[in-house]
Amino acid sequence: MASATNPPAAGFGTSPDAPYDLAVIGGGINGCGIARDAAGRGACVVLFEQDDLASATSSRSTKLIHGGLRYLEHYEFRLVREALMERERLWAIAPHIIAPLRFVLPHHAGLRPAWLLRLGLLLYDHIGGRKLLPATRTLDLAHDAAGKPLKDDAAKAFEYSDCWVEDARLVVLNAMDAAVRGASIRTRTRITAARRENGLWRLETEGGGTVWARSLVNAAGPWVGAVLNGVIHTDAKASVRMVQGSHIVVPRLYDHDRCYIFQNGDGRIVFAIPYEHDFTLIGTTDRDYHGDPAQVAATPEEIAYLCAAASEYFRSAVMPESVVWTYSGVRPLYDDGASRAQEATRDYVLTLDAPQGQAPLLSIFGGKITTYRRLAEAAIARLAPHAPWAARATWTEVGALPGGDFPVGGFAALVNAIAAAYPWLVRRTVTRLARAYGTRARDILAGSTGIADLGRHFGADLYEREVRYLMAAEWARRAEDVLWRRGKLGLRLSPRESAALDDFMQSVGP
Repeated sequence: MASATNPPAAGFGTSPDAPYDLAVIGGGINGCGIARDAAGRGACVVLFEQDDLASATSSRSTKLIHGGLRYLEHYEFRLVREALMERERLWAIAPHIIAPLRFVLPHHAGLRPAWLLRLGLLLYDHIGGRKLLPATRTLDLAHDAAGKPLKDDAAKAFEYSDCWVEDARLVVLNAMDAAVRGASIRTRTRITAARRENGLWRLETEGGGTVWARSLVNAAGPWVGAVLNGVIHTDAKASVRMVQGSHIVVPRLYDHDRCYIFQNGDGRIVFAIPYEHDFTLIGTTDRDYHGDPAQVAATPEEIAYLCAAASEYFRSAVMPESVVWTYSGVRPLYDDGASRAQEATRDYVLTLDAPQGQAPLLSIFGGKITTYRRLAEAAIARLAPHAPWAARATWTEVGALPGGDFPVGGFAALVNAIAAAYPWLVRRTVTRLARAYGTRARDILAGSTGIADLGRHFGADLYEREVRYLMAAEWARRAEDVLWRRGKLGLRLSPRESAALDDFMQSVGP
């Protein structure tokens, strides 16, 4: 089992005589993906995150592993092809937190023509090496169950495949695997200064610690520019465009398990996705953001926009007062000069600053959760001329993430096996644990013979044994880490129950 308190070897990284091979700033999906890849190639790695893992952009996505159908309109064929190729690869290495999802795209006269949608979906089906995901088909909405919750003004729809992901868990699992391979993961540790000294990077942490490293990766997401200018004190050669994307969650709007992708009159698209059994997730928006990324929140205008967009299609109107939760994130996109936020590229840009004889600095701009693994490979390839370990063979394409060591398509069998071993657990709880932890759900349940063995009950189906596991193995320190990032039980616990959980976690400590 990975440990959330995995200290490096004594003295390692604390002096120029024993530096880390690689230091990473940022505990989002890109930083954790790079740390995992590098550690698996034998590098001595340390990762710093100023808050909790996935505490910003990486836990606030639309929860999709997808090619990005709409990016074809902007001719981003390389990005779409790479993303499409990654869908089944990521599903294979994390079949517990990633699952196939069918998308229903209703056709409306006056918006994108049917021939254009067919052409886009033809490319979507064939340029990404699809093998397991079902192909596109045409639906008659008058007779298909997908048409039942929709208004009658759309007679036809196209149905295609992508995948759903629990985004924050994907980040945590990458960090766990990096730790298993020797990386030091330091959450709630902010870097206050970084400078080159004696051919190395000297990093100062809040609290007075010093760490030395041969190479530095700035994967700070929305803070990438702030790190460059305020921590490293160098002028950025590329700029970040912060784009706010907000989502709303409402009580479940329909009974089937497919997702809708709706075209809006303004040219944007909005998803409606089955969420946590009892809810529907609707998003996202695209608007430029100029504030503190840590303070981003869905605005009343965004909530109204998403409600109106969904109400254009669903028979039952979606009203702001029916929203049970909202979340908003800042996408740190590369600023390509696009006139509108929704037109800014979602592709990633890597900038390398490596003066002769000096320690290299690699900064990450943009990217999307679907292509994080390929981004990590590209990042390490850029470091290869300066780091011998970086030239070692790639490996993450086939290396299962923690808990994902079972076959694609084997999730139902895993649930059945856990349910048979612990028959006193209700099926819904077994399914939730299997979805979150995969085969490691057995680590949480090991030795228990009844519900009393799980310890204190905090609400819903959350018990002390799971909380202690998350603290020991997944760096959880506060109630919000457990309720909103390691899972979404925050939708089910009351404020009083959440406060009691936080009190408990503070009392037992790390």
